[in-house]
Amino acid sequence: MYRTHTCGELRAADVNSSVTLAGWVQKVRNLGAMTFIDLRDRYGITQIVVEEHSAEPTKAAAAALGREYVIQVKGRVIERSSKNPKMPTGDIEVAAEEIVILNEAATPPFTIEEHSDGGDDLRMKYRYLDLRRAPLQRNMILRHKMAQSIRRFLDAEGFLEIETPYLVGSTPEGARDFVVPSRMNPNQFYALPQSPQTLKQLLMVAGYDRYFQIVRCFRDEDLRADRQPEFTQIDCEMSFVEQEDILEIFERWAKYMFKDVMGIEFDEPFRRMPWIEAMEKYGSDKPDLRFGMEFADITDLAHGHSFSVFDDAEYVVGFAATGCATYTRKQIDALTEFVKRPQVGAKGLVWIRLEAEGGIKSSIDKFFSADEVRAIAERCGAKAGDMVFILCGPKFKALTQLCALRLEVAQQLGLRDPKKFAPLWVIDFPMFEWDEETQRFYAMHHPFTSPKPEDVEYLESDPGRVRANAYDFVCNGTEIGGGSIRIHDAKLQATIFKCLGFTPEKAQEQFGFLMNAFKFGAPPHGGLAFGFDRLCSLFGGADSIRDYIAFPKNNAGRDVMLDAPSYIDQTQLDELYLSLVKPE
Repeated sequence: MYRTHTCGELRAADVNSSVTLAGWVQKVRNLGAMTFIDLRDRYGITQIVVEEHSAEPTKAAAAALGREYVIQVKGRVIERSSKNPKMPTGDIEVAAEEIVILNEAATPPFTIEEHSDGGDDLRMKYRYLDLRRAPLQRNMILRHKMAQSIRRFLDAEGFLEIETPYLVGSTPEGARDFVVPSRMNPNQFYALPQSPQTLKQLLMVAGYDRYFQIVRCFRDEDLRADRQPEFTQIDCEMSFVEQEDILEIFERWAKYMFKDVMGIEFDEPFRRMPWIEAMEKYGSDKPDLRFGMEFADITDLAHGHSFSVFDDAEYVVGFAATGCATYTRKQIDALTEFVKRPQVGAKGLVWIRLEAEGGIKSSIDKFFSADEVRAIAERCGAKAGDMVFILCGPKFKALTQLCALRLEVAQQLGLRDPKKFAPLWVIDFPMFEWDEETQRFYAMHHPFTSPKPEDVEYLESDPGRVRANAYDFVCNGTEIGGGSIRIHDAKLQATIFKCLGFTPEKAQEQFGFLMNAFKFGAPPHGGLAFGFDRLCSLFGGADSIRDYIAFPKNNAGRDVMLDAPSYIDQTQLDELYLSLVKPE
């Protein structure tokens, strides 16, 4: 046995015990007469002391140690003369009687400590070293605990954990597929699943009325901090349910997770917000409700004052930034530059300042009287000491631009507290969204989402009017999960495919297996999927999901540690009947 205890286990009650520890050398402090070694494993750190009267081999071994050496220490637990209340093991230390070097280590390229001096790229290249750090270990432990908590809840609710295949057929909708060539079937390809959507629907047809899976999904799309080419979903589906049934059980699940993992209780029902309300009040289908600053439509007040910027705009919208009347011109200019960035795309920013003394100033004083400016400010809910920010343009473009500004101002004001949680359901999504480039409708969720029964009559005459039986779970401005009631009728599914521009032949080719299954008695069903990585980062108080994935990819979708993707041997290509084309 290499150890009798872990490095986070020993306490004052263990004084005078003989113990054996093993782990990595965090730090060595040679004080001449005595040497102190911080020995680390994933459970904690224990201080080892090599005293002046220790055996010569022990002192020699201590003198040879470097950072990240793997060692075994045998010794006696003693009380520390200088206790460290910041460490769980801070009341004791181990007087070393024998030190065995199990493995020497090269000097690591960055410090293995709470706060590392390594940059993102360096730490990802040596991810196995980064994972030794306490913050990453806490993240992995959190992820594990959350997975177990999920399984406990869903098992108690009668859900079955059923695996679905990773090698599936390619589908044209949604993100791009990762494809896998088949040696046994030349010139044919599998795809890695973007989600198990159709497979879990087939499980419903098969009679498994409550399914879940913590499952890997793959999407070959552009990346950012909260996206990875491979990610993990908590995938769920239920039969004989309506939207309300699903929202009820998964709201209980979310409350259970917050209480079980975070110790936070929610007594009130989560807010439910129609998609159009979320867009018009917050400029986002994933609104951050940790703070106010709701939007107001001021188009009617803004038009007709010979201010062409407003007069020519379809929509004029603003919000009151609480307590921001003290903003300097420099700060306002900085916000103007922020909204003009290509990522936001606004042409400028209009402001109104309501001074604490009751005065009012604005960047549109030339075109509007003081009373007219005040009326706009009041429409936005502004009070003395507030600043109103206004953007204009096409309706939904102006709303999303103002959303970016709202979040930036809130960040500056310290209103986006990661320890505060404001969950809600966004419901009543549009069924379709129009793409100008391709001049066709696309499913806002996916092509298997059921329309609201009262909107079915508009499917062919006015598809843009149709609302979906779809819902998203949102918290702190992030979409954590989403789903819908599915179509279980083959005729309705065929109509949806027609709305999406599929010919009957193409629909049959791509999804015939599902439509055929519906002919054999498909129950009413629906479900949802939560982003497990996102949920972990939310509970961990981080913006990025990378630190909650053991081996993530970088922004280019590369694994810099494994150097993947990479070229493969010509022999493999020949076996697969593949030839490479050099990019131009």
